[in-house]
Amino acid sequence: MISAQDLSPAELAALLHFHADAGVDWLLEDAPLDRFAEFAASRQARAPQSGAQSQQREPQNAPPQPPSPARQGSSAATRAPAAAPSSPVTVALPDDQAIASARFAAESARSLAELKTALESFNGCNLKNSARNTVFAEGDPSSGIMVIGPMPDADDDREGLPFTGKTGLLLDRMLAAIGLDRTKLMLTNVVPWRPPGNRSPSGPEMEICRPFIERQIALAEPKTLLLLGNFTARFFFGGSGTIHTLRGQWRDVAVGAGTASAIATLHPQELLNAPASKSLAWQDLLAFQARLRDM
Repeated sequence: MISAQDLSPAELAALLHFHADAGVDWLLEDAPLDRFAEFAASRQARAPQSGAQSQQREPQNAPPQPPSPARQGSSAATRAPAAAPSSPVTVALPDDQAIASARFAAESARSLAELKTALESFNGCNLKNSARNTVFAEGDPSSGIMVIGPMPDADDDREGLPFTGKTGLLLDRMLAAIGLDRTKLMLTNVVPWRPPGNRSPSGPEMEICRPFIERQIALAEPKTLLLLGNFTARFFFGGSGTIHTLRGQWRDVAVGAGTASAIATLHPQELLNAPASKSLAWQDLLAFQARLRDM
C-alpha cells in the first residue's frame, strides 16, 4: 500500500484534486482512529464468548462477514462512518417554501452587491451544501453585455469564480476573437453552486435558483445576452430542444421591466469535447459581434 509519505508534493496535490473532483468533502476524521484495533475488536465481538480458544475461531463454512472499515480501502478510512440508507435527499425546505424564500431574498436586493450577500446567506437549496463556493457574477455590468453559462464546474467551484480552468481559457479566446475582453463584460451562471458530479440540476433546484439569476439580469440591465449550452438555452427559451436547434437565433428575454436580445451558442466544454462544432460557434460569435456593432 502506498502512503502519503511515499508521494511527492506534486503527486499528493494531484491526488487531493482527484478526490475533490470525485466529491470527497474531507480527508481526515475529526479524531485519530486505530482501524487495526477496531478490526480486532470487531472480530472478538463476533467470536463465541465461551469454549476453548479453538472453538473461538470462525468455522470454515461460516458465511462471509461484512467487510470491516479496515478492509474497505483507503477511501473509507478518510470518511466519516456511512449512515444507514435513507430516502433521497430533498431540498432543505419544501419546494414551494424554498422558491418563495428565494424570490423574497432576490427581490429584496437593490444592488448586485446586496444580491451577492443574499445569495451567500441563502440556505434553501441543497446544492449549496455540497459546493465549496457560491459562484457569483464577475465583470463589468455597465458594459451592457452578459455571458451566461449553466453552472460552475469543478475549477469554478474551487476558485469561486465563473469560467475558470480550460473552459475559461477557451471562452477567453472565443471572446477575444470578436474583440471582447472578459473584464469588460459580465460573466455569470444560471445556477450559482456546482451540483455533485457536475450533474444537471433537478427541476426544483432550477426553480429555486431562478429568482436569483433573473434578479441579477434585472439589476445589471444588459442589452445583449450570450447564452452557453443546452441547459442555459432551455432555461431562457423554454422547450426541450438541443443547443443545435436553439443556437444562432436571436430572441427577446425579459429583463425586469424591459427585454434584452439573447442568442445561444455551444458551451466551451462542448467545444472541447467536439472540436468539429467550433465552426458553428464561430458563426454565432460573428452574429453576436454584428449585433453589438449595431447597438
